[in-house]
Amino acid sequence: MVFADRDDAGRRLAARLGYLRGEPVVVLGLPRGGVPVAFQVAQALGAPLDVIVVRKLGVPFQPELGMGAVGEDGVRVINPEVVHASGVPEDELAAVQAREQAAVEARAARYRVRRPREPLDGRVAVVVDDGIATGSTARAACQIARAHGAARVVLAVPVAPPGWQARIGAEADELVCVDTPGGFFAIGEFYARFPQVSDDEVIACLDRAALQDPAQASTARAAGGADPPARSGEVEPRAGVVRLAGYLAVPAGARGIVVFAHGSGSSRHSPRNRYVAGVLNDAGLGTLLFDLLTPGEELDRANVFDIGLLARRLAEVTGWLRAQPRAAQAAVGYFGASTGAAAALRAAAEPGAGIAAVVSRGGRPDLARPRLAAVTAPTLLIVGGSDEVVLDLNRRAQAELRCENDLAVVPGATHLFEEPGTLEAAAALARDWFISHFPHGPALNGLGPGPPCWLPGPGGA
Repeated sequence: MVFADRDDAGRRLAARLGYLRGEPVVVLGLPRGGVPVAFQVAQALGAPLDVIVVRKLGVPFQPELGMGAVGEDGVRVINPEVVHASGVPEDELAAVQAREQAAVEARAARYRVRRPREPLDGRVAVVVDDGIATGSTARAACQIARAHGAARVVLAVPVAPPGWQARIGAEADELVCVDTPGGFFAIGEFYARFPQVSDDEVIACLDRAALQDPAQASTARAAGGADPPARSGEVEPRAGVVRLAGYLAVPAGARGIVVFAHGSGSSRHSPRNRYVAGVLNDAGLGTLLFDLLTPGEELDRANVFDIGLLARRLAEVTGWLRAQPRAAQAAVGYFGASTGAAAALRAAAEPGAGIAAVVSRGGRPDLARPRLAAVTAPTLLIVGGSDEVVLDLNRRAQAELRCENDLAVVPGATHLFEEPGTLEAAAALARDWFISHFPHGPALNGLGPGPPCWLPGPGGA
């Protein structure tokens, strides 16, 4: 098989990785050639794109032959067979390592000048290169991903020599390759176009990906210096005595904040919710994505479907949000998906909840049936036209709502809104609903430009 170019290789590789869609994935390209491939994978999976900077340790008199690799955080992988066969003494190996390590640090600093490293804690790290030769750089990259907390490491490449899996060993949990042709000599022979990739092209790929990823976009644009649209960061909202992990983004001049309640098996890293949050941020609305349960609580699967528990947790986090300095007057809306929609409606039904609007995407409002008649917040139910069972459940639930409400059906969409254009349609519907039902008065005091002093850090109250 010959790939037309790295874009073509990335699209073909992405087709092999479709089973990861919906999981908390971060795609990590190996600069420089692996980044255009990784960009296509990230686009297909709806996942954020980042890099892991790794440099090959070339044999001094034959630099194209790799005797190992070094990467960020001082990771070093040595191929003892190549070192022994090449007769490279220890002092020369050390000199090559020092030179390449300096190049790693310089390149990493350049790539990250406008965005921090994407967190990997508890997520699926998909390490992508344009091919495998000796495997040293890929092994080093997998080690770095693991060291930064990835729960699972998937190494994915378009092309590799037969038996390449043995070269990687246990460094990756999963290995994915499009083609393993015999007579393998060099990666470039399996590409019709295989030009060098510059640092500027790598940065351009990262910028393009960031503009389509809500969490990265706010950070990248703010670092650009021109009228940053959002103040954002990791937070640890309190729910009673429990601390939860969250991500809060508040655009300048925001008039309210939408709190997300994810469905079973998902988390604050949900690529679909992150996409919707980005659309809301671009429209001038704040968003809070957080994990409804602690990692320990998630081990008991009964908690995931305990709507009462999830609703209480959502209400407690809403109380935490309103207790933050300068946020007390913020209009608050709920966006729920799947079981999270039931939690959102049940929490909104509580006396004095004061929720400005609720949107359900592919939700199960029927699971909140005992409290539906008590909901006073204007409610929009968004359902896929091809999600027939859930559509019927939503129609029945809508009949029990006494508040202002509407049911929007997205043609051709199934439960996860994976079909082209369907998630975009759902996000636009949600945006318009919140905008039309949030207060139209002056922007909230303290949510305009300036330091995000009301946004607590990881140790915040």
